Amino acid sequence: MAATQKPKRGVGPSAELAVPVVLVLNGPNLNLLGTREPAVYGSQTLADVQALCEQAARANGLQCDFRQTNHEGTLVDWLHEAGRLQAGGRLAGVILNAGAYTHTSVALHDAIKGTGVAVLELHISNVHAREAFRHHSYISPVARAVMAGFGVAGYALAVAAVAGWASA
Repeated sequence: MAATQKPKRGVGPSAELAVPVVLVLNGPNLNLLGTREPAVYGSQTLADVQALCEQAARANGLQCDFRQTNHEGTLVDWLHEAGRLQAGGRLAGVILNAGAYTHTSVALHDAIKGTGVAVLELHISNVHAREAFRHHSYISPVARAVMAGFGVAGYALAVAAVAGWASA
């Protein structure tokens, strides 16, 4: 599996610009969903999560652009791209599951703050019921909203929330 996965559909030249995009960004180790700590993260795979997001986006009148990377700089680049899309009126918002980078990345904090992009910080597990180092987020202070502990179903809830931002 490649370190960086881009969607089948998205915000490229062939995208339907009339339909707002929800950009779903997944950070390190989320490619291991289904096999990594299933008691914590469940048995659904990242492909299952992508299908769930695409279905939720369609149901909410959005287009889904779903990506995963294990590299911090790639997430920063994608957030910069999201800022440009939002400035152009083509982006409803970003759902960001930054994984472990949530707790360590000043770079992600600065990218969100610098672009002004609307971000919903998402966690599959309840990070506050886990190890103490997971209780701090560098993303929360610059996120528009935070969701945690709904399992992978939280992705569909997050898409609905971002759709609400787009229609407000």
